[in-house]
Amino acid sequence: MSYPEKSRQKAVFLDKDGTLIKDVPYNVDPKLVLFEPGVFDGLRKFRDHGFKIIIISNQPGISLGYFTKKELAELICYFEKRFNENGMLLAGFYYCPHLPETSDKSCKCRKPKPELFYTAARDLDIDLNASWIIGDILNDVEAGNRAGCRTVLIDNGNETEWVNGIHRTPDFTAKNFSEAANFITSQTILSYA
Repeated sequence: MSYPEKSRQKAVFLDKDGTLIKDVPYNVDPKLVLFEPGVFDGLRKFRDHGFKIIIISNQPGISLGYFTKKELAELICYFEKRFNENGMLLAGFYYCPHLPETSDKSCKCRKPKPELFYTAARDLDIDLNASWIIGDILNDVEAGNRAGCRTVLIDNGNETEWVNGIHRTPDFTAKNFSEAANFITSQTILSYA
C-alpha cells in the first residue's frame, strides 16, 4: 500500500534577544525575561495560520563562560512553559554556542550563517521557502535569506552597524512585533488562499 507524502510545514523563526524578549545581554535567568509587547498575540496569529514557531539564537555566553548549557536548557524550559500557558507550542529552540566568527573560524552555525535553519528544517520537516524569520538585526535577515526564508526586520534600534550586502535586505521592516505578525499573516492569506 502506498501512502501520500506528508506535506512539509511552514514556520516562523524568531530571534530571541531583542525580538521575542527584551535584550538583557547574556541572560538565562527567567526572572529577568520580559517578553516584548504584543508577542503572545502575534504568536497566536502565527499558530492560527498554521505556522510552527521556532527560536533561532546565537548564544556565545556559553563559550564565554557566562552560563552553562544546563542553565540555557532551564531557560528553554521556561520559554516552553510560557508558550504553553498562552496556548502555543514552541516547536524548537536552536542555538549556536560559539564565539563570533572573528574568534572561532570553525563555527558553521552562528547567524548570519543559515545552518541552524537547515537543521530545524530537517528535524521538523519545515519548508523553508514557505517560512519567515523575524529578527532585530541584519545578521538575522541575512541568515534567513540565505536559508531561503522570507524576512522581517524589527527596526527597534538594536541594529547599529547597517552593513549592506546581497542577503541583508529584509522583505519587510516593522516597528514592533505586532506589526511584523500582522504583515506576515496578511502575506500568508494572500499566498495560501
